[in-house]
Amino acid sequence: MDASLWVAKTGLNAQQTRMSVISNNLANVNTNGFKRDRAVFEDLLYQNIRQAGGQTGADTNAPNGFMLGTGTRIVATEKMQGQGNMVATENALDLAVEGPGLFQILQPDGTVAYTRDGSFKLSQNGELVNSAGYLLQPQIVIPQEAASISVGTDGTVSVELANGGGNQQIGQIQVARFINASGLESLGQNLFRETQASGPPIVLVPGEQGAGRIAQGMLEASNVNVVEELVNMIETQRAYEVNSKAISAVDSMLRFLNNNL
Repeated sequence: MDASLWVAKTGLNAQQTRMSVISNNLANVNTNGFKRDRAVFEDLLYQNIRQAGGQTGADTNAPNGFMLGTGTRIVATEKMQGQGNMVATENALDLAVEGPGLFQILQPDGTVAYTRDGSFKLSQNGELVNSAGYLLQPQIVIPQEAASISVGTDGTVSVELANGGGNQQIGQIQVARFINASGLESLGQNLFRETQASGPPIVLVPGEQGAGRIAQGMLEASNVNVVEELVNMIETQRAYEVNSKAISAVDSMLRFLNNNL
């Protein structure tokens, strides 16, 4: 097979994968706390036909080399951790992290996952849970006699008791930071899991040591920019078309050789 056909084929595969990444970003434009992905490309191995600096004579060296590339591929999808817009909901159980940090969620298998989605609900026992019913960690239990709930910027949770029972602090929300948040594994359901690449979680009180503060009655929207993604989509489509034309051109050249030589 002509090498140029293979090179163009790798371009088609890479652009198709990039389109999948863009499509997923656009599909999640309304997902709370979603962080957009970016496809990371790299070039493939080169055929080194002549080494740069190689000897061409008794006292002369080649000023440049002769290396033919073999194409491209996508090696990673990187989560872009930029802050999404804050959306006011006026719901006391909706929380957002302004700055770095993720909420900790206890999964059914006993492991802890992490999320930027702060749309919490109350379970039948008064516990704060996410949309799937998984417990927020550390566990926060709202008493039945609570008339209102207040969450401070430092994560302290207080309730105003009914019938003049006064104000009572019932817990402390903590957030987790990671050295490499882009290394977290996406699990779906707005959850992430710790990996060796992300490093271990650093659990902090909101607002301390660089951790973000808690905003009550707010939700963090997706950080997907629709206009930017549409531009990326057009760019990907054009690159795909160019690689397709390269294959057609090579096919025409080979056909000419077969018919005329």
